[in-house]
Amino acid sequence: MKPSSENNPVHHTQKIKAQMRQLIDHLRKDVGKVTEPKAQALFETSAEVLTGLVKAFDDYEKKSEAAWRAKSMASRAKGETTHASRR
Repeated sequence: MKPSSENNPVHHTQKIKAQMRQLIDHLRKDVGKVTEPKAQALFETSAEVLTGLVKAFDDYEKKSEAAWRAKSMASRAKGETTHASRR
């Protein structure tokens, strides 16, 4: 049988967040190493996007957003919508 941490999604989200934070740091350091403005913008934008993903993982772990709370998407009433369904 697998160890309990293997089945725990938070164990995985924490590991992934650590990897994303390392990449964010790498991208931000590289902004100072390259001189081409478009590359700098690409690296900084990528770091910002990843920062947003880290926040989403934090929100999932803390159940601080409605999408991550106990009520599953499948069990929602038909009248309720999500942002994705409005696009």
